[in-house]
Amino acid sequence: MIKDMIEATDFRDAMALLPTAVNVITTNGPSGTHGFTASAVCSVTDTPPTLLVCMNQAARSHGHFVDNKVLSVNVLGAQHEHLSNAFASKLSSDERFEQGVWTELVTGAPILKDALVSFDCEIEHIQEVGTHSVLMCRVVAIKPPESPSGQDESLVYFNRAYHYVGQVELV
Repeated sequence: MIKDMIEATDFRDAMALLPTAVNVITTNGPSGTHGFTASAVCSVTDTPPTLLVCMNQAARSHGHFVDNKVLSVNVLGAQHEHLSNAFASKLSSDERFEQGVWTELVTGAPILKDALVSFDCEIEHIQEVGTHSVLMCRVVAIKPPESPSGQDESLVYFNRAYHYVGQVELV
């Protein structure tokens, strides 16, 4: 058995060096319309299509996601840095959704019209792990990019700062 414990600050410092996509996670339903910025999103399986989304249980919108049982994952492009900041701020839900143009697919969770890609999901299982809830989400619809070549840079978070990743066309 390992006796030394890893300090939370050491873990956070190490995780800051893991580049991650930046996403706005949204929900809509009986508990209202809410959203937050998240980098803890990943694919679980393609059969059935399933995503994993991690959310802090202390987040003010946590209960709304649990109650609504649906969410969308909106993958942000380089042009969405202001959206990421708005959904990570103390702005009200109404003020957050004034940013961007929103639509919906199957579940009614808000879909960002110009996201790189959006996944519309039903929350099938919630596992509590420490301070966070791990939401297992079955993908019921996907909104691909509006133009395949128009979205060429992804917004990523690395070393506590935004960066842009994309394809560079060599001439």
